Amino acid sequence: MAACRRRGPPAGARPFVCALLLSCGHYAWGQGAGGDAAHPGAAGPPAALPHRRFEYKYSFKGPHLVQSDGAVPFWAHAGNAIPSSDQIRIAPSLKSQRGSVWTKTKAAFENWEIEVTFRVTGRGRIGADGLAIWYTENQGLEGPVFGSADMWNGVGIFFDSFDNDGKKNNPAIIIIGNNGQIHYDHQNDGANQALASCQRDFRNKPYPVRAKIIYYQKTLAVMVNNGFTPDKNDYEFCAKVENMIIPAQGYFGISAATGGLADDHDVLSFLTFQLTEPGKEPPTPDKEISEKEKEKYQEEFEHFQQELDKKKEEFQKGHPDLQGQPADEIFESVGDRELRQIFEGQNRIHLEIKQLNRQLDMILDEQRKYVSSLTEEMSRRGAGSPGQHGQITQQELDTVVNTQHEILRQVNEMKNSMSETVRLVSGIQHPGPAGGAYESTQHFNDIKEHLHVVKRDIESLVQRNVPSNERLRCPELPPFPSCLSTVHFVIFVVVQTMLFVGYIMYRTQQEAAAKKFF
Repeated sequence: MAACRRRGPPAGARPFVCALLLSCGHYAWGQGAGGDAAHPGAAGPPAALPHRRFEYKYSFKGPHLVQSDGAVPFWAHAGNAIPSSDQIRIAPSLKSQRGSVWTKTKAAFENWEIEVTFRVTGRGRIGADGLAIWYTENQGLEGPVFGSADMWNGVGIFFDSFDNDGKKNNPAIIIIGNNGQIHYDHQNDGANQALASCQRDFRNKPYPVRAKIIYYQKTLAVMVNNGFTPDKNDYEFCAKVENMIIPAQGYFGISAATGGLADDHDVLSFLTFQLTEPGKEPPTPDKEISEKEKEKYQEEFEHFQQELDKKKEEFQKGHPDLQGQPADEIFESVGDRELRQIFEGQNRIHLEIKQLNRQLDMILDEQRKYVSSLTEEMSRRGAGSPGQHGQITQQELDTVVNTQHEILRQVNEMKNSMSETVRLVSGIQHPGPAGGAYESTQHFNDIKEHLHVVKRDIESLVQRNVPSNERLRCPELPPFPSCLSTVHFVIFVVVQTMLFVGYIMYRTQQEAAAKKFF
């Protein structure tokens, strides 16, 4: 305002000019603060984007993440970390577990960017203890700080899921730097040591959570994808630290730990990029890979190529009918696999129905033998007197023969139904040229109908074989004794109430004890 008074226009216009200058200054400051979030070091007008180069020796990503010996290429794991083909479980959901993975070689990048994809999942409403992403001068394979060593020289980005200080400000993401001489304050969640932080809930999300950490022009920025959408680029700003000095060379790592409560801490990918400022020449692979390493990689490539050619020759010798066919026709497609599985299922149904048909044939033969035996017995005893003691009467024999004929008729109907079912299944497995989806559906409906007919015939056959005076009846329920009096019921309720109150007190003590970090 003093400058306005010395050089400004007349007094009447001074307030207007000063207000205009303040508005312009506020607008310019707003543009600078809301600049490119991807590069927090930039100020003022948007500058050219830096050159990004992927560093495979400082990255991992599934599938086929581990080798045959269980190791992750270019990385070392320690503690309770469990590598698998598509992810690394840094700490499992068991109490007092610690694990970490670290790069085997130091990175000498002036500017860098890392993208970490992870999941933190647990059954409880509250989890523990959390996960940390590191860039330090030395590897912290094991230790009390989220599974890594204390008094580190570098920076750690902590995804703290447990509220140790009881201020209800967790889960949170905290940036903490250290020069190798400071102990981490567990009881206060590093509140007095934090350079920047933000509160984000990263537990039990429908999609993996993604964290992007950028160190560019001595400014460290953290952005988070909260895992609510499948959009991989849906990042939001979390925290930023300016004028941050870190070691010129350091190891990248990620660690996790559990305490009285436990979560699964799974890392799906860790991608590292080297950033080069505009105007500077990006590093070339020839300057970083020595001739010795080139020769080693070339020998490995030639060895793998020879093994591949050998396997191809063996396959062609074992499958001469496939020679000359395109590669797409050799391998089974998804549609072919589904069709093959459908036909295999129908074939199994066909075999089961045939087996049932054979059993029905056996039953039919036994019934025919039984009927023929009864007929012979009737013809042999037809001339005898029906009134003799212990001899079967003609009426009883006729009843038995009629029953057996009825059984024989029912079995024949069942056999015909099963034969029709077999024919329908065979028609499905070998469709004609005009077969379609409607005919297949109709065949299945016919099979279902015939199976219902067979079931109904078997039930009627069982009912016919059981005499009327021996039909199965449900047993009558015995009278319910009145063994519970009012006094017993009151005592039972009091005991149950005492047990419930004791359980609540025990749970309260356990939750209070779980607030301790270890």
